[in-house]
Amino acid sequence: MDRRQALTQIIGISGAAAGSVLLANPVLAATATEEGWTLAVGDRLAYTKLDPYAVALAAYKAGNGCMYQVFHGLISSLAQSDSPDAAKFAQIPTAMAHYGYAGILGEGSVCGNVNATGMLFNLLSINGNPANGYLTRVLRYYEQETLPLRDDAFLDAIGANTDELKAKVGQPSVAGSVLCHSSITNWARLNGKTAADKGERCSELSASIAYQIVVILNKAMDGEDLTGIGDMTDSVGSCKTCHSKSDSFGPSVMSNMECDTCHGGH
Repeated sequence: MDRRQALTQIIGISGAAAGSVLLANPVLAATATEEGWTLAVGDRLAYTKLDPYAVALAAYKAGNGCMYQVFHGLISSLAQSDSPDAAKFAQIPTAMAHYGYAGILGEGSVCGNVNATGMLFNLLSINGNPANGYLTRVLRYYEQETLPLRDDAFLDAIGANTDELKAKVGQPSVAGSVLCHSSITNWARLNGKTAADKGERCSELSASIAYQIVVILNKAMDGEDLTGIGDMTDSVGSCKTCHSKSDSFGPSVMSNMECDTCHGGH
């Protein structure tokens, strides 16, 4: 199946079905290929190396909220890649990721960039192995790095290297958490802005995370050492020596996220 055929199937309802009482199921139409493949729990599709700048641009241009930007940016790029599963990537209904905007339908909880990364990695294989193990590096990068990216090469690639857009973003900030509200509050406080001003900043943040996902997965494909990219902080490592999911020294904790942001040290 070529990409044109795959995209035709995504549309879902054929002319023959129009006007009939049997309506096409849009979910099935979006996930079933001509060969009969349907996305099922546990399926893994083969990642192939991508251009991080091109994916960042795809995410930036996608709009419709952070989770959709990242998920659609990566999936649509893989659908046009040389992956042996490109036709299957083309069947994935990326619109289902829209719910994650602004921390899940505006609730300010888990950031859509993080949510999208988890959804994506749960589908991918890297050289035949599940991509799940790389998730923590993206999440730690999101927590620890000063974002969105501000270098000229990145801004030129996504078409955001203008004085007007730079003024909307202001200074990049550190989220210190995987929560949307923490990320936005820290940025707003630093720049004397409000959450209502977040539009351009969050669009560029999603492009930044899409870029970094590709950087990490490309390195993983090449078997490179990822030490130094999204490592666990010393403070979290110290907490986990006592507070782990298998330790009864109270309370037992199952997490890799930054502890001190919410709990403080002791």
